[in-house]
Amino acid sequence: MSSHDMPEEEPHGEIQAHGDAGGEHGALARGGDKDPFADPGLPPHEHRVQDIDEQAAKRSERLVALLFTLSMLCTVGFIAAYVAIDPDKSIYVFPIGHLSALNFTLGLTLGIALFSIGAGAVHWARTLMSDAEIADERHAIEAEPEVKSKVVADFKQGAKDSAFGRRPLIRTTLFGALALVPLSGLVLLRDLGLLPEDKLRHTQWKRGKLLVNMNTDQPLRPSDVTVGSLTFAKPEGLEEKQEDYQEQIAKAALMIVRLQPGDIKDKRELDWSHEGIVAYSKICTHVGCPISLYEQQTHHVLCPCHQSTFDLADGAKVIFGPAGHALPQLRIGVNSDGYLEALDDFQEPVGPAFWERG
Repeated sequence: MSSHDMPEEEPHGEIQAHGDAGGEHGALARGGDKDPFADPGLPPHEHRVQDIDEQAAKRSERLVALLFTLSMLCTVGFIAAYVAIDPDKSIYVFPIGHLSALNFTLGLTLGIALFSIGAGAVHWARTLMSDAEIADERHAIEAEPEVKSKVVADFKQGAKDSAFGRRPLIRTTLFGALALVPLSGLVLLRDLGLLPEDKLRHTQWKRGKLLVNMNTDQPLRPSDVTVGSLTFAKPEGLEEKQEDYQEQIAKAALMIVRLQPGDIKDKRELDWSHEGIVAYSKICTHVGCPISLYEQQTHHVLCPCHQSTFDLADGAKVIFGPAGHALPQLRIGVNSDGYLEALDDFQEPVGPAFWERG
């Protein structure tokens, strides 16, 4: 490269960009132009209508108080709904469809309660608190005593600007809303005490209830259950159209297997069976999955979720997997019409272990 190809160095350290019109385009001097990154400062402060009109400020105050009051009412509604609404009741909500009335009411009331507090606080800050912008220089993480004093002074000034002391209506309703909202969580603890009673220990099975085939909806006779087959049954009178069907079938679902009486090893299992027909809970005792796999040669049933395996010829004891205890057996017999019937409810709680089993 020759010296004619090298760009000439401008005097005094200036960078000159040459354009087509004698340097009019793209010229930049280091010392002559205004700094493009200069601090523009804060825009002029504009007063809000609430700053100059006390009536407008009062309207804003009443709106904030209304939102806080709405939060309190919704919190009370949450508690009332939790206590009063039947968990099995369903309602139709357009366009979603059928929903649990309890879940819908709890979500709606708690959502409005929390939203109202947030909306009230935002409206309070935007219309009644001071909106003057304050710029502070950055400082070290460890504040100097002067900075700490300034923070305290700024906090006191902010508290003064918020008019918290001069707006008793807002103050009172805010304290009320914040005091009531935690009750929504506190009231949920009621179900950890005595109120659930012993509902988890009982199902719809009782003496005289017929065993109904879940596929045909017909009562079962002993001849309907053949050796090596697996049949699923439910209590007589339990229909899918019932609002509490899912809750009840989750405790009452049965699997029925016919074994050769000589293959049954457990004495109680044999006594509670009828001609080798045994009825066990279909609900796995690990995490409550429905058991659906049966191996007729070994008389083992397998839970497809986590492979817990139970031996139906030996009291449905656990022989493999994470399940903690055997499947509960239902004592069965035959009524005068020749149909299989329950002779009692399950003697052990159905499904996974729960607190205070004893």
